[in-house]
Amino acid sequence: MIRCLVISLLLLLATGNTIAENSPYRSDVLWVTTPNNPDWRYALNEQATVDVALYHYGILQHDISIHYTIGPDMLPATSQGSISLTDGKATIAVGTMQQPGFRDLRLSAVVDGETYTHHIKLGFDPQNIQPFTTMPEGFDAFWQQQKQLASAVPMEVERTWVAEFSDDQVDCYLIKLQAHRAGQYVYGYLTIPKREGRFPVVFSPPGAGIKPMTPEKHRFYAEQGVIRFDMEIHGIRPNLDKATYQEISSAFGKGNNSYLVNGLDDPYNYYMKKAYLSSLRALDYLTSLPEWDGKNLIAQGGSQGGALALITAALDERITAVAANHPALSDMAAYTAGRTGGYPHLYDKFSGMDTPAKRRTLQYYDVVNFARRITVPVFMTWGFNDDVCPPTTSYAIYNVITADKQALVTPINEHWVSTRTRHKILNWIKSTLK
Repeated sequence: MIRCLVISLLLLLATGNTIAENSPYRSDVLWVTTPNNPDWRYALNEQATVDVALYHYGILQHDISIHYTIGPDMLPATSQGSISLTDGKATIAVGTMQQPGFRDLRLSAVVDGETYTHHIKLGFDPQNIQPFTTMPEGFDAFWQQQKQLASAVPMEVERTWVAEFSDDQVDCYLIKLQAHRAGQYVYGYLTIPKREGRFPVVFSPPGAGIKPMTPEKHRFYAEQGVIRFDMEIHGIRPNLDKATYQEISSAFGKGNNSYLVNGLDDPYNYYMKKAYLSSLRALDYLTSLPEWDGKNLIAQGGSQGGALALITAALDERITAVAANHPALSDMAAYTAGRTGGYPHLYDKFSGMDTPAKRRTLQYYDVVNFARRITVPVFMTWGFNDDVCPPTTSYAIYNVITADKQALVTPINEHWVSTRTRHKILNWIKSTLK
């Protein structure tokens, strides 16, 4: 049974970090945008409007001019205009859509000599969004071959206890694993409950970028009786200092030199093959732990990590459930058809990407094609206002999943999830345990 939980979090009613993250954080100005449909969703051809109010130091503003643009999700605006907040509020007609998708209302105003911006996305029949990306010939055979080659690489493990992240409830270890090819490694932090027993395991691949990582944000998993492995994918020690990581990132982490475009002309040589196959090697190690309960192996992650979690669930039958928030790497080539594409927005932010060879490679790596293969329970959560992993591409993934699935849709969210949502994810994981 498919369950979909939709939370409508309007700025006018929100409190705490929800307002702070979207207003923006610690700004003197607060935007309040209220759609005429409270869940921010509309039928095709239904007209949408948004009431706009602006507060400066908490004082409702009058006689302020608001400039706005309206257009499809992540695509150029199709209309623009200006409107005055003559009575402290204005209503903007956002229009409608004839095909499933999102319209993005972007706002700007000058207050006390500074320009402040805000935006709000509205969904039109989003539950029927379908991806542009199609399944390439030989997809399953390709990945079966790559898995067999990677599995032949001997597993070498270095495990170092980390006092900094260990206490009377949790033991933390820094793990180094040989993966994908001999002489290539990945690292990660393993947190294990410090008590007798055998426990479910959660494998968590990382978000995008080349940056330091620590296990602190999710150590509550181990505190609540769940082993967790937070992995990096580049073979770089996660405990290096920030300055060193910045140097490495500048060398091969940005623009047309990014690892996300490295080898994109050939599916056999694309950089992300290492990330996908290293995830399976991590499972080899995690299922060897004497503390594992022998039954429950869950993949969980956000953004790039959400994509890798879904991909791992499709590639490895040992996974028993998967949770992903705002997954990246989704419907990436949709931009070539004039549609909204997913992170890393190769056809929007990079040059020289639109070639037949690159488009073919992406078919083998796009998460929507893996989502079609998932057979275990899935939990996904995403926001409408996300400009990193846009909601169009999250729906493109969710709508092709045929396994039992559940969605927590939080319209106000940009590219973040709250601490409460992180705990909701763990609660869902616990509900799947055998």
